[in-house]
Amino acid sequence: MGENWVNLYWEKVFNCKFLYGKNLTGSLETPVKECTGEESLDDVRNSSTYISSLKFSYNAYDSINVLAKALEDLKSCKESEGPFIQGTCADIWNIKPWQVPRSVCSESCPPGVRKAARTGQPVCCFDCVQCLQGEISNQTDSITCIRCTWDQWPNPEKSRCLPKSMEFLSYEDALGRTLATTSIISSLIPALILRLFILHRQTPIVRANNYSLSCLLLMSLCLCFLCSLVFIGYPHHEKCLLRQVLFGLAFTLCVSSILAKTIMVVFAFMATRPGSNLRKWTSPQVSYLIIFTCFLLQLILCFTWLSVASPFQQYNTKTKPEVIIVECNEGSPIAFWTMLGYLFLLATISFIVAFLARKLPDRFNEAQLITFSMLAFLSVWVGFIPASLSAQGNYTVAMEIFAILASSWALVICMFLPKCFIILFRPDKNCRHLITKNKD
Repeated sequence: MGENWVNLYWEKVFNCKFLYGKNLTGSLETPVKECTGEESLDDVRNSSTYISSLKFSYNAYDSINVLAKALEDLKSCKESEGPFIQGTCADIWNIKPWQVPRSVCSESCPPGVRKAARTGQPVCCFDCVQCLQGEISNQTDSITCIRCTWDQWPNPEKSRCLPKSMEFLSYEDALGRTLATTSIISSLIPALILRLFILHRQTPIVRANNYSLSCLLLMSLCLCFLCSLVFIGYPHHEKCLLRQVLFGLAFTLCVSSILAKTIMVVFAFMATRPGSNLRKWTSPQVSYLIIFTCFLLQLILCFTWLSVASPFQQYNTKTKPEVIIVECNEGSPIAFWTMLGYLFLLATISFIVAFLARKLPDRFNEAQLITFSMLAFLSVWVGFIPASLSAQGNYTVAMEIFAILASSWALVICMFLPKCFIILFRPDKNCRHLITKNKD
């Protein structure tokens, strides 16, 4: 049996046949080389055929050789010079599994990564690759990663999915608290000015600037400051429906009051000219009609917006994939920008009329104050457009609140600061002949 095995091996390695007295060409179509027994193994020792034939024996030889070398190193190891902790050596009679060589090409991949095979190498050779964003692996030596659901996100180790945190402009946040406090305190300023005007309603400076419209304007400014509060807190569906509408209507009432004051200033001056029949247009009913008409158009626009494409609450997972941004979708961006554009139109008309009337010969000409207030108002909202388009998440809402507060403060300062200064600190100038006297 041993001789037959050697002969078969010899014939396979050298691609020949032992004839044993048989004819080489007998029944074969292709002549076969005869084995002589004198062929040299040195010619094939390093060939692929030799390695393929003996690979299992060769691997066994290498394994035994490595183990023997390890045992020899273990036997000759000296204390304080060993390969383990503090230079210790292993006990040759009590060897731990983690002390003889590992028979793997790569270490195991822990949870949070996956195995990626190395091209052209054995299956035991692989790399540990990080899972992609939003994916985890919760097992050792996992070959694939699992994607978390839309409302979950991996922990820092990427070994399990955790519920995403919800982000919105909250009263608990420092930014939300600051804006809410500023809004409430700011709303008190128009209320205090209103009280001041009521107490001094008989003085010339209050009467000369249309007392009733000034009171309406101050009340609308209080609403403008307070409407920013509906932008803070969890954006419920009802809050999404109302916040832009309240903002638009409050500012429409404010700007239309200023527009009515502007037109009344021009009519009042023109009515004093000889032969003018415009005195009937200076009555309070005309100013109220202007305000009502402007407010009604905005009200119709907002009602149409809510009827056709109303705002709604949505979960935004695209801006920041690791959190859920709870926000209000405006429903129809066209409706939102149309509402804002209508405010721009009213403010622009007020600015143009006030600018043209700024040189009317009254000593205290309110058209100048309206010109500055509308210029500041328009500047704030023109700056808001690119800022809101570039902001993300909570900062988009915070940017709109800032624009509301800034534009409201611009109107308070430009329209009422000079009058309050005269009432409180220069009462000597609060007399009829100084208010209505022509400029020199």
